[in-house]
Amino acid sequence: MHTHCAIVAGIAEQLLSRRPQAADPELVRAGGLLHDIGVYRLYDRTGKLDYERYVRHGVLGRDLLAEQGYPDALGRFCSCHTGMGITREDIRAQGLPIPPGDYVAESAEEELVMFADKFHSKAGPPVLVSPATVAARLSRFGAEKELRFKALLAKYGEPDLRPFHEEHGHEVV
Repeated sequence: MHTHCAIVAGIAEQLLSRRPQAADPELVRAGGLLHDIGVYRLYDRTGKLDYERYVRHGVLGRDLLAEQGYPDALGRFCSCHTGMGITREDIRAQGLPIPPGDYVAESAEEELVMFADKFHSKAGPPVLVSPATVAARLSRFGAEKELRFKALLAKYGEPDLRPFHEEHGHEVV
């Protein structure tokens, strides 16, 4: 989990220089490092991960940070990074086990972390993910998700995944 979050933060920082408007680099780094903290609440006492409720990790992370007194600006990285954002309609149509609401990136910083997160998968084994693979994976959730990704790809360009491959040995798929 730590490696995934460090890679996402690194990709987001790399893309930060391509941002057409200013974004807070410290907030981007913090958001990248914290965005998946809610996953820890999905492990039981034996260390088994609850995959069926995995989509809840965003709201669980937001709640965890709020309980610890962190500002909502940090908690939003958790609740708004999944996929290309989860809308109230997505929750209804897919029967997702999360409270109704719109969990979509709003700030420049949230958008960067959400986008950067698409280029690394912590699934076993962890891999770096090419833009073509990201687009194909997102298309399963509707054409609008794939189009949103492609719009962000046009906005920021493709990240250089080579340094992350060299440092961590994760293959690019």
